[in-house]
Amino acid sequence: MTDQGGDELRHAGTYRVRFDEAGPDGLLRTSSLLRYAQDIGWRHSEARGFDRGWYGAHDLAWVVRAAEIEVVDRIATGARLAITTAVLGYQRIWARRRAECRTADGRLAAWVQTDWVMIDGRGRLTRVPAAIPERFPGRLLTEPLVRVALAEPPAAASVSRFTVRAHELDPMNHVNNAVYVDWLLDALDGAGGEAAAVVHRRPLHLRLEYAAAAGPGDAIEARTWAHDGGWACRLRTSAGADLFRATISAAGTQPAAPDGARS
Repeated sequence: MTDQGGDELRHAGTYRVRFDEAGPDGLLRTSSLLRYAQDIGWRHSEARGFDRGWYGAHDLAWVVRAAEIEVVDRIATGARLAITTAVLGYQRIWARRRAECRTADGRLAAWVQTDWVMIDGRGRLTRVPAAIPERFPGRLLTEPLVRVALAEPPAAASVSRFTVRAHELDPMNHVNNAVYVDWLLDALDGAGGEAAAVVHRRPLHLRLEYAAAAGPGDAIEARTWAHDGGWACRLRTSAGADLFRATISAAGTQPAAPDGARS
């Protein structure tokens, strides 16, 4: 990955799709888009003086609360992607970023929009310190955090169960946000039929809400079912606590970015 710099609100870099980031179809895994978005966002933060050392010293961290992903086109192994990230704005305890992935000829291949909330060392929601918007002078957001409202899964929902494995944990010792997308797509693939087929369609739109963090050894239950022209998935712990809610559809639904905030 090479950085290309940027202004206060934007940062850019180039990524090459590695062999291990693609599936049997030779295409970039959708979860890898979240990993790219997270990485380029951190590089932007570091470039503006907010590295992990700064967050550790201030006993603060960002965690993903919600995200939207749209895979516009097929992205093959070995492709080079120009990825830009932009801070779209803030509210009191959260911020929104948007990343766009473009092919060598400038075509939009995918975008990721992520809502991050700030927590303190005890995992409690806390205010974004003034130093951050001073260095990333984004607008005050008036729209709410992304939500995924789902009814209880129907009796006919497909069910799969598994346990969190050590390699799925990140440096915060919880399951990284991208892993939930792997779980979502695995659950759809396991359901078979149209549920499995939608995973490979393009454009593909995902709407994700993270309700809680899964940790080492947690037993997880995934339920998937047809929903509103697409599919829905709900992940819970074996004790019944909600972890993750998602919808996935083959329809493109790109939201407009605020004027001047498009990456």
